[in-house]
Amino acid sequence: MTLKLIIGNKNYSSWSFRPWIGLKAAGIAFDEEVIPLYVEGSKEQILAHSPAGKVPVLIDGATHVWESLAILEYAAEKFPDAHLWPSDPAARAHARAISTEMHAGFAALRNECGMAMWRPPARKDLSDDAKANIARIQALWTDARTRFGAGGPFLFGRFCAADAMYAPVVSRFETYSIDVTAPVRAYMQAMIALPAWQEWRRAALNEKWVIPQFEDFPQSQRLKA
Repeated sequence: MTLKLIIGNKNYSSWSFRPWIGLKAAGIAFDEEVIPLYVEGSKEQILAHSPAGKVPVLIDGATHVWESLAILEYAAEKFPDAHLWPSDPAARAHARAISTEMHAGFAALRNECGMAMWRPPARKDLSDDAKANIARIQALWTDARTRFGAGGPFLFGRFCAADAMYAPVVSRFETYSIDVTAPVRAYMQAMIALPAWQEWRRAALNEKWVIPQFEDFPQSQRLKA
């Protein structure tokens, strides 16, 4: 039976983006269903799949898994040949630690720089807390690349679940024209070049659903696919 991933709008739903790009880049087959957020009936549709009432949700027969990191962990166990975590124990432990840090932290950056694939790149004023989040993330990425990234362009060499967890941050850094170091820019370029990333982005730019409270620019200026 094919896996099914329930996700929200591709333009906005950063938590949906994480397992989607993780599964897609790892070559794990799945069907997807997009439930547009903040429209009449969407909450009820999501609750039919998850008691938490939030996306994403992975459905594998009678098994329903919600929360992005839990989905990636489930997929890593079910498809060990996909190598969603590094094989080296030290690298794997580090990848899990920074993935959990993403899952639990960086609230200021997430709140002030929402994911919006169709937002024209432009800077905005950020709080000191958001700036501290940005500095920590750049240090975290640089450290992972230095210690474990010799085998490829991603955080641990080859693409893994940790990269999936930080994919929306890469998008935010690009969208809000965040100043980054040369090594961080190279990592971002490798992420954005992924076919899976480009597939998600094309779909996001073609979406019609607009959530006004998440917009800070005229819709006439939105990026097009």
